[in-house]
Amino acid sequence: MVKLKDGFTGERALVLPRMIVDRMEEDPLTSMLHITDIGYYPKAKHHFRERKEPINQYVFIYCIDGAGWYRIGEQEYTVSANQYFILPAGVPHAYASDQSSPWTIYWIHFKGILAPFYAQEAGRPMDIRPELHSRISTRINLFEEIFNTLKNGYSNENLRYAFSMFHFYLGTLRYVQQFRNAASDGQTEDENIIELAIHYMKENMEKHLSLQDIADQIGYSPSHFSMLFKKRTGHSPLTYFNLLKIQQACLLLDTTDMKINQICYKIGIEDTYYFSRLFSKMMGMSPREYRKSTKG
Repeated sequence: MVKLKDGFTGERALVLPRMIVDRMEEDPLTSMLHITDIGYYPKAKHHFRERKEPINQYVFIYCIDGAGWYRIGEQEYTVSANQYFILPAGVPHAYASDQSSPWTIYWIHFKGILAPFYAQEAGRPMDIRPELHSRISTRINLFEEIFNTLKNGYSNENLRYAFSMFHFYLGTLRYVQQFRNAASDGQTEDENIIELAIHYMKENMEKHLSLQDIADQIGYSPSHFSMLFKKRTGHSPLTYFNLLKIQQACLLLDTTDMKINQICYKIGIEDTYYFSRLFSKMMGMSPREYRKSTKG
């Protein structure tokens, strides 16, 4: 196996300085739960880590696409898209991306008095399957807010705010059904089939979905589903999906300093040249021109 430690196209990572971690461990609020490292690896081919000497941090990994495996002590598991796991502190472990279908992951190293509580029962792969009220995009946006808050500096206010959100982030996973029910307002799931399809697209923004993938999720044949979708929206399903991707790209260009190639991976497009052509076709200007343009 080829084993690489870093250097994934589109990756983002942040390691908090040791002096900041030490300070957090003395603070009454952040000592309860705090992050030491945080990042995002898209299509992380050859990603591999092995720690024979245990570390004193818990390691959270959320796989949104592709597949991989991990080992805790002598027990090995496979993990696929829409699953997460938490490696316990103080135990040797290893993990790696699948060779043929490399994973895209959000990952966080964390510590704190409450860390063992949030890690309970998460040593095995935990499912986060997309459905009508799954709110996966809400959780991903929450991750981005935590990451950006930490990137903006290590003031006490930033740290406390970021780790307050981290409590909520882990809560959306540990109490996943309550998180979903809170947004459903008691509605039944007999929603319009097109709304279900659009919801599925939004929940899988970082993936490359085919017409067959979307139709399978809805339970219709691709041809019949495509006809219904275009009649309702005026666009084919894949054109509409691309519109959603470009809309998200505009938001990231406006509100973050992410590089163009990082934004590509965040919307499930690996080819930056194709992304630029698609963006220019839909927006009438290149991504760089859009970022520089005056808004409002």
